[in-house]
Amino acid sequence: MDVNNAFLHGSILEDIYMSQSPGFVNFHFLDYVCKLHKALYGLKQAHRAWHNALNDFFITYRFLNSRSDTSLFVDNWDCVVAYFLVYVDDLLPTGNNDSFLNAFKIVIPLKFSLKDHESPHHFLGIEILHISRSFFISQQHYIRKLLISTSMQDAKSVSTPLSTSCDLTPTSYAPSCDMREFRRIIGSLQ
Repeated sequence: MDVNNAFLHGSILEDIYMSQSPGFVNFHFLDYVCKLHKALYGLKQAHRAWHNALNDFFITYRFLNSRSDTSLFVDNWDCVVAYFLVYVDDLLPTGNNDSFLNAFKIVIPLKFSLKDHESPHHFLGIEILHISRSFFISQQHYIRKLLISTSMQDAKSVSTPLSTSCDLTPTSYAPSCDMREFRRIIGSLQ
């Protein structure tokens, strides 16, 4: 499920003022500013305000925020277990009771405008395959894309991560590397 304009749902707890937006300028009061009541995209507090709004909503419906992952909401009541995983403005619901999930999917749009994509095939680089009443998750697609982007798609697998025949003595003529490319690859691996 994808929440439309997610950051606009969060309320601001502190006083924040901004200049009048282009197209919404009151020409009678040019020196006036706007006091924000809701978060805006680009505002430092927007992520926290959105998470607080979502957290308050789920707690109202007896979900608990996971202690190990604040982006996971869990409902475990009377043999019904439901999970909602949140990544920014994407919600991934799952659980052991389709009736409960379908009923809850009707409640969420009453609070937030969203698109329900039904059965996802990818989420955060993880491929989700539906097999009868089970799921199989894999990062094969993501790994293949990463290997292609680093020109490693034809590399052979080895039992050690480093060549055993490589000379590891320090040299002053070591080739320099592109630090941006290095950071991109490390970030992809993380």
